[in-house]
Amino acid sequence: MYTIHGALGSPYSMKMRALMRYRRITHVWSHGSHVQQLAAQNSLPPVIPVIEYPDGSFRNDSTPVLYDLETRHTDRSVIPTDPAQAFIAHLLEDFADEWLTKAMFGYRWLEEVDQLQMSRWLSFDALKGGGLETSQGMAKMFRERQVGRMAIVGCTRENFALIENSTRRVMQALEDHVANEHWLFGTRPSLAELGIYGQLSQLGVDPTAQAMMRADYPYTFRWLLHVDDASGIEGEWDEANAPLRPVVQSLLAEVGRVYVPFLLANEAAAQGQEKTFRIEVDDMPYEQGTFKYQLKCLADLRARYAALTPDMRAQIDPVLEVAGCKEFLQ
Repeated sequence: MYTIHGALGSPYSMKMRALMRYRRITHVWSHGSHVQQLAAQNSLPPVIPVIEYPDGSFRNDSTPVLYDLETRHTDRSVIPTDPAQAFIAHLLEDFADEWLTKAMFGYRWLEEVDQLQMSRWLSFDALKGGGLETSQGMAKMFRERQVGRMAIVGCTRENFALIENSTRRVMQALEDHVANEHWLFGTRPSLAELGIYGQLSQLGVDPTAQAMMRADYPYTFRWLLHVDDASGIEGEWDEANAPLRPVVQSLLAEVGRVYVPFLLANEAAAQGQEKTFRIEVDDMPYEQGTFKYQLKCLADLRARYAALTPDMRAQIDPVLEVAGCKEFLQ
């Protein structure tokens, strides 16, 4: 049995819970204030969730854990059997984990109404009650810390126009798709849907974002509950030569529009030993501090693309090129 030490307000915790539910991997869900202390005790980065393995070991960082579980449990994989499609699914999952998460931060911590409600809810979750005086005192400190970190993760008011427009395009692509088909690469979920779900799960709860989703993307909003527990889904992957669905092409176009320039600008800044970088997309600016973790993400994407055979690359290169997602992988 595994234990997911996480939080309801953590997109990566919800992603991993949905993964284990779909894959029918026996697990316990444990959320509360102990999680970051648990990470520190096991010499892990201070991020959640922390996954406790049956042998008593601990790991975090959702994507490596997802792949590790693929080696340990063969049933109900979330990796498409076609390597070319599997690469596309990984690219979309990476985009969700590293770019869509900015929408969650922005909607949650830019406006006072969201700051107030969410800091109280997250403190309530951590303490499992604990009394209003205690939890609201914790909420005040948590709110100040999170708001103070906004510039570090790029979620400033100046940046949010681009973040929000990008997120709306993603949700519109899903809205157009899920009314007809639930999944992106067949009739079963992949790691791409799980990554997207993790981030959007928070927009489906936070006050301003939830109102926006209910009003403008009602079926995407409802789809989140379907992904949250897909343990009853029995499906198949698309054939290797099947054309990618329009929703996948739309999501790739968004990767090319915002995520590719984001990764390349971060890489250039790191190579130039610059502390910040800036891009502009559709006349909207975006600026943040240079991040080492995104260098790792870019290197991993390039390595996965390079590992594809020439035939596999030929299968997806035309779509990647149209989306603006090919040259950055070279």
